[in-house]
Amino acid sequence: MDNKTLSFVSYITLIGWLIAYFSGKDTANSLLKYHLKQALGLFILSLVFNVAISILVMIVPALAFLSYIGLAFLVLMIFGIINASNEVEKPLPVVGKLFEDKFEFLNK
Repeated sequence: MDNKTLSFVSYITLIGWLIAYFSGKDTANSLLKYHLKQALGLFILSLVFNVAISILVMIVPALAFLSYIGLAFLVLMIFGIINASNEVEKPLPVVGKLFEDKFEFLNK
């Protein structure tokens, strides 16, 4: 697979991210590395958010409506897929700048 396809696949699931990482590790260009960082950051942020919301909803069940905020991560994933498809190194809205200088192991 080429780097554009691997960039696209990295957003799909965590397994897709692992496939993109290990398939493109040797031939990764800046586009793939950038989208691997964005996708990994999005997955981690989504996981932390969902765990926190789950704990909060267990304590206060009336706040169950907050779980709909999780759909924002789906929207961010779609933005990432669009950026990867257009071969653009553009950060995800709102949270993308947080991940640009993180995950240094991807630069090796």
